[in-house]
Amino acid sequence: MTLRIFSLFILASALITVSSFIKEGPQAVGSKKVISTVIIDPGHGGTDFGARGKFSNEKDICLGVSMKLGEIINKEFPSLRVLYTRTDDSYPELHDRAKFANGNKGDLYLCIHVNAARGKRVGEIVGYKTVTYYTGKGASRKKRTKRVPQYRYTNLPSEAKGTETYIWGAHRSEDKELAVIENAPMMQEDNFEQNYGNVDVNSPEFIAISLLKTKQYFKRSATLAGFIQDEFSKVGRVDRDVRQRAIGIWVLQATAMPSVLVETGFISNPEEEDYLNSTQGQEELSACIVRGLKNYLAWLEQKQQGGSAEPTTPTLANTISFLETVESRHKLSSK
Repeated sequence: MTLRIFSLFILASALITVSSFIKEGPQAVGSKKVISTVIIDPGHGGTDFGARGKFSNEKDICLGVSMKLGEIINKEFPSLRVLYTRTDDSYPELHDRAKFANGNKGDLYLCIHVNAARGKRVGEIVGYKTVTYYTGKGASRKKRTKRVPQYRYTNLPSEAKGTETYIWGAHRSEDKELAVIENAPMMQEDNFEQNYGNVDVNSPEFIAISLLKTKQYFKRSATLAGFIQDEFSKVGRVDRDVRQRAIGIWVLQATAMPSVLVETGFISNPEEEDYLNSTQGQEELSACIVRGLKNYLAWLEQKQQGGSAEPTTPTLANTISFLETVESRHKLSSK
């Protein structure tokens, strides 16, 4: 009986606190401005070259796309604050990138990367060599010969192409929960104590809120990823879908905000490498991400105003199916 009363107390407290804590973005419900700060993280940098192509390195493409992305965001959304984890050829440690994003109260984390895949090794017969060998023993020993084909091997570049967008792994949700608890938006507010009083982040109530916030961030991340992929497919890019990595992506787990990692293309494919290094390619990729962001913000705004309709584009339909599959697997693994 005591346990039941305590459980009801926790639930009631969580619901009361959630009403003041969980907002659709940094502004109050009804505001048109649903986010304030976007963090752009160009992958790799400095001595970390990332994937290498025939004539270029991933770190440089990441920086080029990121800077163009920021320029377009500033133009399309003048009121948004855009911050970069790096703006030159330096390498911020992964924990510093997450700390920078959380410390600047980011509302969205966009990590830019470039993909790579192994090519094929093919062989062709270029001639034959006569090889001598012996069979039998003693008086029955005989000399024999045979023709052995000689091969020349060639490494062909990868034909993989297209873009894919990653979100953090559902099996690593505990890391995201920790980031949310440690960097709760309410605790970063200047008037925190005045608004919320003395809050214990280890309390069951606060942990319950963090769990809800983690689930909210997961859905928002996947929805944004779906919007971005949808825009890539509209310009003819091969859509490799919204994905998760089995081992997780640390910076996505460690940032207390919706977060995605965009693999813009394959540097291992010569055609893709040319595209990724071109001004036209980088501008097109950046514009697609911004259009995806614009659709995401419109979706958030609709939710602020009480809308419940889910996006229905083909890519986003796949994303919703993906979310349901992940949630189902996560429930099974937690039993």
